[in-house]
Amino acid sequence: MAPLTTKRRKLEHTSDDEAPQSQKPQINNRETKDASADEESSSDDGDAIQSKPKHPPAKRRHDDQDSALYAGGLYKSSMFKLQIDELLNEVRPNYEKRAAGIKSALHQLKNVIEGIEDREPLPIPDAIKLFSKTHKIAIPFPDPKPDNNAAYKLIYSKPSGINVVGSYALGTMVKSERPLCVDMIVNMPKSVFQEKDYLNYRYFYKRAYYLATIAAGLHTAMPDLSLEYEFLNGNSLHPILVARWKANKKIDTSSRFEVHIIPAAPRGFFAEAKLLPTKNSIRPKDGAGNDVAAAEPSPFYNSSLSADCNFESYLQLLHNASKTSEGFKDACLLGRIWLRQRGFGSAISQGGIGHFEWAALTALLLKGGGPRGHSLLSPGYSSYQMFKAVVQYLSNTDLAKKPMLYEASDFQAAKSDVPMFYDGPRGVNILYRMTPFSYELLRDEAKTSLTMLNDSAFDQFEATFITKADQILQKYDCVINIPVPVEKDGLFSCDHKIHATTFANRVFAILKEGLTDRVKLLDIRGIETSPWPIKNLGASTNNDQTLNLAVLFDPANISRLVDHGPPAEDKKKAAKFQKFWGEKAELRRFKDGSILESLVWSPGSSYSIFEEIVTYLTKRHFGAELSKKLSFIGEGFEKILSSYGSSGKAFEVLRQAYDSFEKDIRDMESLPLQLRQLSAVDPQLRSSSIGLPLFAPRQPLHTPAGVLIQFEGSGRWPDDVVAIQRTKIAFLLKIGELLAESNDSITTRLGIENEDQPLQNCAFLDVFYPSGATFRLRIHNEREQTLLERQVKDKSSDNRSREDAVSALSIYKSFNVQLPLHTQSISTHCTRFPLLSPTIRLVKKWFDRHMLSSHISDELIELLAVRVFLQPYPWKAPSSAMSGFLRTLLFISKWDWRSTPLIVDFNGTMTDKDVSTINTRLEAWRKIDPGMNRTVLFAASNHDTTGTAFTDNGPSKMVAARMTALARSACNAVKDQSLDLDTRSLFASSTNDYNFVIHLNPKATGISKAKDSHRFKNLEVQSELSIDKVDYRPLQMFSEELENLYNGSIVFFRGATDMTRIGGLWNPQTAVPRAFKVNLAYAAKPLEEKGDEEEEAKNVEINKSAMLAEIARLGGDMVSRIEIH
Repeated sequence: MAPLTTKRRKLEHTSDDEAPQSQKPQINNRETKDASADEESSSDDGDAIQSKPKHPPAKRRHDDQDSALYAGGLYKSSMFKLQIDELLNEVRPNYEKRAAGIKSALHQLKNVIEGIEDREPLPIPDAIKLFSKTHKIAIPFPDPKPDNNAAYKLIYSKPSGINVVGSYALGTMVKSERPLCVDMIVNMPKSVFQEKDYLNYRYFYKRAYYLATIAAGLHTAMPDLSLEYEFLNGNSLHPILVARWKANKKIDTSSRFEVHIIPAAPRGFFAEAKLLPTKNSIRPKDGAGNDVAAAEPSPFYNSSLSADCNFESYLQLLHNASKTSEGFKDACLLGRIWLRQRGFGSAISQGGIGHFEWAALTALLLKGGGPRGHSLLSPGYSSYQMFKAVVQYLSNTDLAKKPMLYEASDFQAAKSDVPMFYDGPRGVNILYRMTPFSYELLRDEAKTSLTMLNDSAFDQFEATFITKADQILQKYDCVINIPVPVEKDGLFSCDHKIHATTFANRVFAILKEGLTDRVKLLDIRGIETSPWPIKNLGASTNNDQTLNLAVLFDPANISRLVDHGPPAEDKKKAAKFQKFWGEKAELRRFKDGSILESLVWSPGSSYSIFEEIVTYLTKRHFGAELSKKLSFIGEGFEKILSSYGSSGKAFEVLRQAYDSFEKDIRDMESLPLQLRQLSAVDPQLRSSSIGLPLFAPRQPLHTPAGVLIQFEGSGRWPDDVVAIQRTKIAFLLKIGELLAESNDSITTRLGIENEDQPLQNCAFLDVFYPSGATFRLRIHNEREQTLLERQVKDKSSDNRSREDAVSALSIYKSFNVQLPLHTQSISTHCTRFPLLSPTIRLVKKWFDRHMLSSHISDELIELLAVRVFLQPYPWKAPSSAMSGFLRTLLFISKWDWRSTPLIVDFNGTMTDKDVSTINTRLEAWRKIDPGMNRTVLFAASNHDTTGTAFTDNGPSKMVAARMTALARSACNAVKDQSLDLDTRSLFASSTNDYNFVIHLNPKATGISKAKDSHRFKNLEVQSELSIDKVDYRPLQMFSEELENLYNGSIVFFRGATDMTRIGGLWNPQTAVPRAFKVNLAYAAKPLEEKGDEEEEAKNVEINKSAMLAEIARLGGDMVSRIEIH
């Protein structure tokens, strides 16, 4: 939807904390420069001297044609630019407010660290013993722990430099719920290391010792400091020290900040050629492993060490980029927001790409990455152009299959499923912490966002930057909880392996191969690491860990029962297939004569087939014990529909019956007028009714399916609306006769409606087929519209007549003009999107259970649901009832219906001009009716640009506000409870908000007797078709009568199918005492004495008890009790 105004929209999940931009802390008596940054902390990697690019700037081409390749105009539109400017202003923290306290804290830390005395070299056992007994501090050695018999010793010498790096220094932080994180690097001197310390974790052991020494010094010198260890970006090779201040008079801690103290390796000390991703740095001990294993590369280990060498180099790189390009910093902010809203961060558990990776990648693309070594981005790009260009680069470039090598022409990348953006001058793969599944997710998000940004009709700003797109239940179709097995001890690995990540990679590879095109996306939510006290060795990383595997279904393939493998003739592929699937693989001959390896699955729902495949693969490749511990989340929403029938085939059966009915109508030759069109106008015929249209011989469809019949124009129709309605009766009787003549098994029944509204349709014909299919036929006459419009414009008519004409004209347009088009569109899209039908039914069920169905029309609910399929951003179209339902609730919760229309583009042909026209029409409505007494919700589509076809008569402001409040409450439950959500709780409605609740007894209506089936088959065959109970709805009729009788005094709430209770609210205006008068709209009683202050003229008040007693008498046995709150 296109917003009407530039009003502020708060970024989801943000607070108003963070850091200084203009004042950067000075350490080592010089101003700090920009650096790398983490998602919430400010940095990740750093340091290296910037080498000259291969192509000097003077020879670089930045013409407009190259720019147009990756971005259009400076901004998508003037409105988009205003929104971006406002967003950036909103997310930037108040740097000046925080500068004084942070600067003082940093200098205090620097002075203490520089004052720590050098320590003599110690063997590893002595160092551990010293820290344990003397300082009560643990040394955070990574796994595997160092050998106590190691020949090298651990040394501490004063740092060669201390500096602040990260987005705090660069000025690219954003407000966050977390405290502001400032990254301080402590450069370890060369004297601490030996040339071969890059091998076998020696560097990381010495780094851990150096960090523990700093922790001991700070713990002794600053008792008001809270110190914890934490893994930088979840990398267990990179423990850091997190410093937080307790209440302190010397330090202003009101701004909530913490300092991350990060040891950094000396730049250039270790040979870059030794740390290439293709080299091995972890060698087996004597007698372990073999030459092949020893030669395998250790890319993660090497990249982790290289990253420690490059903090200040990246600081310089980003600083230069911000000076070269005016839009660079804001582009980094936009990228940071975009990543965070999609759940990405620099931590391994968050995908391994955060603000630093985005900023570094953007800075390098400003220097290269384009054709013939030219830069891909122009320094003249606006922030939006640069952001969009990077998104397009991520979308179009597969860095796993075709690595990007920046100024590294001599480097030959090894084949890997991990993406590579190799920064040659610094020797670092910027994306080394990404996994195969996080990279697939990143590219998928980039492709979706690029499609959003190219949408010329609708403004997708909110979907791009505001909506939190990583809510797992709203984004995915199924989530599997997979326990992580305990890591086996003593296994040698040629690269540093984080056990949970290694297991996740294997699960991803197995399921991706096994599920093939049944799923569009597999994402594994990693296990986040937490800080731990400096006295502890560290939190357990092996026990009681669970991975969340999130799956996006392909609706076209997820329910497939037979999978085809390779042909039997291809021995190699067939053997591989058999090895992967085991006993499940079998040879089958198909109708076309082919003999293929095949898999056959048990029939059932999409979830049951998917669960069977995943369970089998887990059992085969990971063991039976693990397969029994799997838990699947997502099917609960489909089960909610099971009480109404879960098989959509019933809609197909009714549609086939409708096709037969249409043929019977068209075959009639004795009609007075030529048939023009037969149109379906019923939810059952557009696959969107809550209950399935179930019928059988001698068990007719309980609710007849509505159909409109339209004849060719004729001058023989009366020139009066009332007369036309009476003429329709004769037409319907004639149609009934002709149908009975053509097929004596067809039964017809004429019905009368709207008896008190002579201008509205007054008759219908129910047609009963022996199969049980039932249709309700009404006649559509175009002449009515002309006559009603004439009557509306007739100034000689009295106001009552004109009001009746206005109401009849509105109903005519809605039912006869818009409803057939709406039914056709919804039916078409239910075929296009298989999950649209169950989504609509779930949303209607939600409105039904919350007793809003009498106020919100079926058509409006369908428009709300279909919108998330046609305009699904920031996601793709839902591929499960769960995601479709939850996204619809999310849209309802965010929809500002006071100033924003609901726009559904059924055909994808709307232009920005069409959208602007609809917005203008809503503005006009709000000016004409500022109190929203007539039209509250404005729902427009291609067919109805007026926006009032299905909302003209409701809901009221109060009902619309309740709808929004309930949706927000549901979305908060989804967010807070996440995978622990009980789906049934979303459909549980409290009645405490009503003034009274009428409890009904359905058994008193006798409807259940009509549903009794015959015990014996022969009696069923002999019984006749019973049509007496068809469309018999006493409870609904009772409710409608109450609404008509007490309109203006009481607002009633009820469901469409759940008719066991009716909620009631007294109109606040009726609670005010009034003066007695004849024909008062409600039952009144004398006002009790209130004292001298009460006006004598106001002498009566509403008699609530009498009205409730009257309701009970009207309901008779149907009313079991009335509960008063």
